Amino acid sequence: MNRDPLVVGETYHVYNRGAHKQPVFLHDVDYKRFQLLLYLANGTRPIQFSNLLQKYGGSTSIKIYEEVREGEGLVDILAYSLLPNHFHLVLRQRVDQGISNFMRRLITSYTMYFNAKYDHSGVLFQGRYRSRHVNDEAYFRWIFSYVHLNAVELISPDWENIGILDSEKVRDFMREYRYSSYIDYMGDSRSEGVILTATDIPDFLKSQNDLEDMLRTYNGKYGG
Repeated sequence: MNRDPLVVGETYHVYNRGAHKQPVFLHDVDYKRFQLLLYLANGTRPIQFSNLLQKYGGSTSIKIYEEVREGEGLVDILAYSLLPNHFHLVLRQRVDQGISNFMRRLITSYTMYFNAKYDHSGVLFQGRYRSRHVNDEAYFRWIFSYVHLNAVELISPDWENIGILDSEKVRDFMREYRYSSYIDYMGDSRSEGVILTATDIPDFLKSQNDLEDMLRTYNGKYGG
């Protein structure tokens, strides 16, 4: 992982987890801060978070999504999912060093926030982020399903072994889980939708958003 240079125009699955598998999101506000940083870190200007909070009056203000853009984007964010002790992102690199600079801005800003809020010291994440090249459509379909199905473990920890026993329950949960891009692909309108790059998303991702479709893909070529 991360051994080859990341290429402009190519797509990568990027992920990391808490050091020693420790939680990195303890409360809803932490997830919301990370989502906001996904948006704000995807630019070239310094992130002046204290100024933004003072202006907009809150760490999760939807007005920041509506009114602030921190310079030209470094990456296209195509999908993401946040879980208590890890995260998954699907990123397309837009400029040289785009993913590296984006991840540095994202992780540095979030770690500073977490350490200050919880009086934490030491390493928060398990080393440098890892990445894997998404080099064909089959793998793209699979990683799209994998990233979004990650959240199912929160209500059915053993689902990969026993299968999904209650599809309606899982579907409803995923439609309500706000710390994933799944609901954005389902057509729900929310301020956080601007995190994703709406243009140039492959057509097959726009149509492969039903739970059964994702499960068929997940259990296919790249599964197991």
